[in-house]
Amino acid sequence: MTKPKLSLMEAYMVESLRSKGISNEELFALVEQGDAEGLKEIEPRFDYGELVEAAQMDLEAFRSALLDSYEVRFVTFNGLKNLLRMRFGKEEERDYTLTETGIQGLQLTSHEREQLNDMLSANWQVTSDGSGAVTVELNMPAVATSSTGA
Repeated sequence: MTKPKLSLMEAYMVESLRSKGISNEELFALVEQGDAEGLKEIEPRFDYGELVEAAQMDLEAFRSALLDSYEVRFVTFNGLKNLLRMRFGKEEERDYTLTETGIQGLQLTSHEREQLNDMLSANWQVTSDGSGAVTVELNMPAVATSSTGA
């Protein structure tokens, strides 16, 4: 079975609700019932209609995303920083340093590193140095060179 995919906004909604203490089971029940207003009462920053609508198209995939793991379809640089804050409580400058192509010096447990690696889209690469510090960098596609043979 392939890992379910969420949009970056859907991931924000899920992680912000989790940070407010909602359980996966409660979140799933409210989504299954189509209760976007009930979700808004827990965390008022978002309009949960989009999350409810997307999740109801495949409730089993959404359940798997909550209980197992999910991949964000495409993570932007700011999206990475927001997910680190929402999911792991990690803040720029306090917990990691920005680089031109990502972040470095992030301390995560092996379980957190696995969760991060699972949720990031293919445009990011997660590596760890010998001290356990994590680096997350954009996967830069190799620039193809062509020869005209002239």
